[in-house]
Amino acid sequence: MKRKIGFYEKYIKRPQDLILSLVALIFLSPLLFIVAILVRTKLGSPVLFTQDRPGLNDKIFRMYKFRTMTDEMDENGELLPDSVRLTKFGKMLRATSLDELPELWNIVRGDMAIVGPRPLLVQYLDYYNDNQKRRHEVRPGLSGHAQVNGRNAISWEDKFNLDVVYVDNVSFIGDWKIILKTIKKVLVKDGISSDTSVTMEPFKGSKVKN
Repeated sequence: MKRKIGFYEKYIKRPQDLILSLVALIFLSPLLFIVAILVRTKLGSPVLFTQDRPGLNDKIFRMYKFRTMTDEMDENGELLPDSVRLTKFGKMLRATSLDELPELWNIVRGDMAIVGPRPLLVQYLDYYNDNQKRRHEVRPGLSGHAQVNGRNAISWEDKFNLDVVYVDNVSFIGDWKIILKTIKKVLVKDGISSDTSVTMEPFKGSKVKN
């Protein structure tokens, strides 16, 4: 059954995202410049971390973030665990969500929205069950329903369920509630890590297939 798209999502959400992200980029440009210099000084080049992520209807796009980890490797040439490569400075960037600011450019380009399910790794596409795949029926977001209801502190299954709840209830009021809650979450640095990892454990599929 095809999902019903409301007036807000069809005519208002994208123009609103474009205007807000352009304004944010202009207003935050001094901060972006300062963070870029600090990343270059403390972590080296490249300043930006780029990675392919699936977006609307599984279309792959290149996502931009500020780099938060070093490139340290072991004797076999393999990258060291995240817990080792994530520096104190990198943790600060993640805790304040400053590392996410370059994604504003993804929003301008139309790859992402301000609010929507977070864009995850391409390899996860093969692990989603039918319900979880529905998170790609909308553009991925800078923040989302799952991010203001646990972020990395909840399970993958709970996170995906919240993503689908959002997909089925996209609204102007709902988006602005998430935006305001996101600001509050960032200020109190809530849900940055899971209970067992400095970020979030890799998703390896759910027991429930449908």
